[in-house]
Amino acid sequence: MSHCQPKYLRVVPASRTKLREIEVLIISAQDLKNVKHVTQVRAYAVVYVEKEYHVARTDVDEQGGTNPTWNEVVKVKFREDLLENDVLAALNVDIYAHGRMREKPVGSARVLLCDVLKGGDEREPADNPVQCMTVQVWRPSGRPHGLLNLWVPPTGRFLVRRESLSFSAREVVDGEEVEVEEEAVVKGGEEA
Repeated sequence: MSHCQPKYLRVVPASRTKLREIEVLIISAQDLKNVKHVTQVRAYAVVYVEKEYHVARTDVDEQGGTNPTWNEVVKVKFREDLLENDVLAALNVDIYAHGRMREKPVGSARVLLCDVLKGGDEREPADNPVQCMTVQVWRPSGRPHGLLNLWVPPTGRFLVRRESLSFSAREVVDGEEVEVEEEAVVKGGEEA
């Protein structure tokens, strides 16, 4: 690094920077601006915290038009020390209309990371409550137009998913405690 170059312009290569990964559920958007006046909007979302480190993208919603539904979990990476150094660090979601010739910007939404990442253990349901949020989508012109529905787990990760509804129980057989595998059977929304 030369002596004339300001220190704050230095870009640290990703290989030497410790990154944190969080999961984000991009659910849907409502009442977006129709930027495709002849054809239907085929929207997708681009999600990032710091563009230079990692950008995630949803699939294109072919049928939703100005009310797209994605229901996709994307993983976003950013510098681990970002939350300590920047209270305005945000999760950014840019929405685009997919086109044959070019991608048209529909709008953007931001959620401050300090508002959603609270810490805790992702295996504990009490630390990871389901809290969907709706945020304003802003047009590139700066006008509000539409809403985005998403969920960022407070721990940054969704609950560990179990393969089955089975659980272990302890039972006393002939005066000795043994582990018994039980299978919960669900019929019509009720446990049988």
